[in-house]
Amino acid sequence: MKLTSILHEKTFIATALALSTTLFFGGCAKTIYFENSTIEPAAVGKVKVIKDKNANYSLDVSIMHLADPKRLSPPKEIYVVWAEAPNNELKNVGRIHTGTSMLSNTLKGSLKTVTTFKPKKVFITAEEDREIHEPGNPVVMSTESF
Repeated sequence: MKLTSILHEKTFIATALALSTTLFFGGCAKTIYFENSTIEPAAVGKVKVIKDKNANYSLDVSIMHLADPKRLSPPKEIYVVWAEAPNNELKNVGRIHTGTSMLSNTLKGSLKTVTTFKPKKVFITAEEDREIHEPGNPVVMSTESF
């Protein structure tokens, strides 16, 4: 009887520890979904924002069914991801890397980057040049403010 009680207590402690660890590390991440796009109606995507131990923010953008920017009207060269800083400044945080995989012909896009600020909003534009400092048109996908 005593052995059974000890085993239940150890199981409870192990379960509580595993749950608290999951909540601690998983609670730091926030996933925000892009709104439906009028430019790319089939495109769907999300942004995962994670604050790291240095108070930086990791952005993990993933998109599916995003057409090649050369197929837009007018044609563009690349997709650029923008983040709105707390002071409302817009920052070019990188370009979407697109492609298909061996197992799927679904066009996928992604970007993993780090910012020093917590973004208020994230959006994607189609551009001619990756080194631009202000977003152009069209805005292909956007999150709501968060």
